[in-house]
Amino acid sequence: MLPGVKIKPLKRFADERGFFMELMRSDWKDLLGEDVFVQANLSITYPGIVRAWHRHLRGQVDYFIVIRGCAKICAYDEETRELDEIISCGENPQVVRIPGHYWHGFKAVGVEPVWLVYFVTKLYDYKNPDEERRPWNDPSIVPLKINGRSNDPRVGKPWDWFYPPHK
Repeated sequence: MLPGVKIKPLKRFADERGFFMELMRSDWKDLLGEDVFVQANLSITYPGIVRAWHRHLRGQVDYFIVIRGCAKICAYDEETRELDEIISCGENPQVVRIPGHYWHGFKAVGVEPVWLVYFVTKLYDYKNPDEERRPWNDPSIVPLKINGRSNDPRVGKPWDWFYPPHK
């Protein structure tokens, strides 16, 4: 994983009524370190839609949790040209930590909308947003490593959010 990108599996506590799950706790120091989240958001994204690329240059860290559906979450380091690709689904919940200085985004995969809850460490500034953007299909995003591997067939080519998963 890129430095600072972390994944924490979440636990469901089930009984005959349904289940309960903690989404975020301030004492999860293995995940948060010194981060403090200040805002929580919900994004609902229709199947096949890509929400990418953007980054935050003022120190924001994002914590993504897919609570319904399935998402392909990516983080890209422009300096090393490494990309992390994480599949996160509501059926197998986890927290994905993305330091904001990486270009990042996600694609809703599967047949149902993705419900993504995310926590951030900086309040959104309506007058001066901390978001730098580039198109979801920007041809200059060409990873030299994907998930630490340089032998992935997608290496050395512009990132394709729609590359068939079975290849």
